[in-house]
Amino acid sequence: MGLTSNAVLAVATAVAVALFAVTIRLWPRLAARTARAVAGRVGLLLATQLTLFVAVGLVANNSFLFYGSWADLFGRQQDLGTVTDHGAGAPGSTAARIGSVRPDVPGGGRPATGGRIEKVVVSGHRSGIDSAAYVYLPPEYFQPAHAGRTFPAVVVLTGYPGTAENLFKGLRYPQTARALVKAGRAQPMILVMLRPTVAPPRDTECVDVPGGPQTETFLARDLPQAVSRTYRAGSRPGDWGIIGNSTGGYCALKIGMHHPDGFAASAGLSAYYKAAEDPTTGDLFHGDRAARHRADLLWTLAHRPPAASSFLVTTSRQGEGNLAATREFIARVKAPARVSSIVLDSGGHNFNTWRREIPPALEWMSSRLGGR
Repeated sequence: MGLTSNAVLAVATAVAVALFAVTIRLWPRLAARTARAVAGRVGLLLATQLTLFVAVGLVANNSFLFYGSWADLFGRQQDLGTVTDHGAGAPGSTAARIGSVRPDVPGGGRPATGGRIEKVVVSGHRSGIDSAAYVYLPPEYFQPAHAGRTFPAVVVLTGYPGTAENLFKGLRYPQTARALVKAGRAQPMILVMLRPTVAPPRDTECVDVPGGPQTETFLARDLPQAVSRTYRAGSRPGDWGIIGNSTGGYCALKIGMHHPDGFAASAGLSAYYKAAEDPTTGDLFHGDRAARHRADLLWTLAHRPPAASSFLVTTSRQGEGNLAATREFIARVKAPARVSSIVLDSGGHNFNTWRREIPPALEWMSSRLGGR
């Protein structure tokens, strides 16, 4: 049974309730002051507390999807094979299909009605990074009326550490995109969903680390090339956007800022604007001051010529810690770049806040992407 399955939660809850009932029933018998009775009371209390903690933890994990599997919870590595393209033409990045997930929407069993989510392994030719991702293909992708059509694509990033499953189970990006298309508020888009932690467990902050993981190159160059080679996704700058929350939001804004030739629009939900440097990141810059400045988005806006990019940033007046920095980001964006914002009255750094921001953010993204 999977970590996020309802069966595991049901078993944990049943065990917790049963132990509570047993504790109530046996407590009078264990009221004596003998060592055996004391040990019995301590054992029952510990067992009841432990099972209650497990049940509450499972509820929290199912709501926020901190961990997507038992292997993810216990930190076990799952090495993925490298896919090498032997076809004609120049070598390039590839995306190999390794499975699929049924979309949680009405008609999800029929691709032409509910779309399809495919799990792929992306092998980056330039970066040398292999990473798993989920590709959501909208229903229109499978409909005869759209045969041969090229669709705009959006890279969707989690926070750190995050799991890619968060994006369609917890944050419901495919379901939201489908609802917007049905309501006539957005165009069909391919969503490429993954976590920015492409070199786990290290948080690379989407930086090309000297002598280390070339994460920015993977996300900005390898990933779009691999998806465009595998699916009917556009390859022009106006065909691609990128969005993320928290660390993923910082990465999205940075990649959109530094790669306007590849991404027409970038959205950071609850983003910060400067690369974190802590024990989870390690030494990202190796003393390279220019690289550290480049990873500081506010510094870049102040010291580098603006490009014709579109940015969306989100915050809240109460509950988010990035309000002042977000206002500074907005103030520093200059033409030909454009900036938009979502400012909630209140909302913390959590899934509930991002679920309120994702529909208007995807609508905004759709309005700025091409496709043909």
